[in-house]
Amino acid sequence: MSLKGFCAALVASVALALPVPAAASGVDAPVSARVLQGFKVSGKETRFGSLEFVGGLVLSSREPLFGAVSSIRFRPDGRNFIAVLDTGHWMTGQIERSADGKLSGVTGVKITPMLDAAGREPRRKMEMDAEGLVLRDGQVIVSYEQRHRIDVYPDPGFETSRPAKRIPHLIPSAELRGNGGMEALGIAPANSPLRGALVVVAEKSVDENGNLLGAILEGPLKGTFTVARHPSFDVTDSDFLPNGDLLLLERRFNMAEGVGVRIRRIRGADIKPGALLDGPVIFQAGMESQIDNMEGMDVIAGPDGAAHIILVSDDNHSFLQRNMMLEFRLNE
Repeated sequence: MSLKGFCAALVASVALALPVPAAASGVDAPVSARVLQGFKVSGKETRFGSLEFVGGLVLSSREPLFGAVSSIRFRPDGRNFIAVLDTGHWMTGQIERSADGKLSGVTGVKITPMLDAAGREPRRKMEMDAEGLVLRDGQVIVSYEQRHRIDVYPDPGFETSRPAKRIPHLIPSAELRGNGGMEALGIAPANSPLRGALVVVAEKSVDENGNLLGAILEGPLKGTFTVARHPSFDVTDSDFLPNGDLLLLERRFNMAEGVGVRIRRIRGADIKPGALLDGPVIFQAGMESQIDNMEGMDVIAGPDGAAHIILVSDDNHSFLQRNMMLEFRLNE
C-alpha cells in the first residue's frame, strides 16, 4: 500500500472509531386533563390581587418522562408551546380551549432529549438541568443551573440540534449556587429602554447583602443588578409585560410554611446596572388554593385581547405532587 493509501485508510479507520453523536428521538406523550372548577379549594372567588382566574388544568400522562416542567413559552398564536424539563428534555404541544375560551386540554405532546454541545444526550441530569426558556428571532434560548450556562438553539430544529452558541451570563459562575442558579429568563420589549435585551435572575444565588443576582445580558444597559429577596420565596421564572415591566414568579416550598406562589411586578424603568430592584406583589396564593410547585410562567395575549398569564408546575416526578396549568387575566 502506498503512503498516500495508508494515510487515507488510517483517517477512515479513525473516523469509524470516533463516537457518533446520537440523534435525539422524541416520544409521544398523550396527556389527560382534569378541568379545575375554581382556583380556591373552597369558595368561588375569581379575583386575586391584580389577577383574575380564567381556568386551569391538572395534567397527567402514562409516559414516565412527562412532568418536571421548569419553564414554558407560547408561540405567537397563543396555542402552540415549547417547554423545558429539568430532566434535560424538550416538551412541545398545544393547548385546547372550550367554546367559552377556557383551558380544556393539552394535545400533541412530544418529549425529546436535549442535546449538549457535542450533539449527545447527556448521561447525568446535572449536565442538562434546564430552568429558564425564551424564544426570539429564530432562537430558543435556555438557561441551565449546576453546569451554569445560557445556550442558544436554532428555531426551527431545536429538538434535534446541539446549541449554536453560548451567551455570556455576566454573573460569575463561582457566585451561582449549584442548585439555585439562573432560573428566570426574560426578553424585554424592543421599544423599552432595554431594547429587547435578554435579562436573567437567579433563584437563590445572592450577594453579600442577601439580594438575588441578576443581569442585563445585552444592549445599551448591559450589566449586573440585584433583586430584593424574601427569605421564604425563590424566583422560578420571569416575563415582561408589553409596557416593559418585569413580572417575577416566586415559589415557596417548605415544610414550615407549606406551598405558596406569588408574582412581583418590577417597573421597567428601574431595571439598570447597579440597581437594587423590588416591586409590589400583585398576586399571592397558598395551600388554600389550587397550586403546586409553580415553576414556569408566560405572558400571552388571551382570546379576549387582554394580557393573560399562564403558570405551570413542576411535579418533580413525585406522586405527591401535580402537573398543573393555570391561566389568569391581568387587570391593570
